[in-house]
Amino acid sequence: MSDERITNLEIKLSFAEDLIEKLNETVYKQQQQIEFLYRELKAIKEQTSSSGGSIVSSKDEIPPHY
Repeated sequence: MSDERITNLEIKLSFAEDLIEKLNETVYKQQQQIEFLYRELKAIKEQTSSSGGSIVSSKDEIPPHY
């Protein structure tokens, strides 16, 4: 193999390693977000079960001028 071909392979490998590192960071951040959202959803479910399961929507509320 020529030196030029080896250099090209090394460059491609370097870009591939960089891409893998960025993908790993993205997956890690997404996992953190998923865990946060899971905790938030769990807290909301606990709130609704402790309040008798009734959530008042802003659509259901009577405006203050009535």
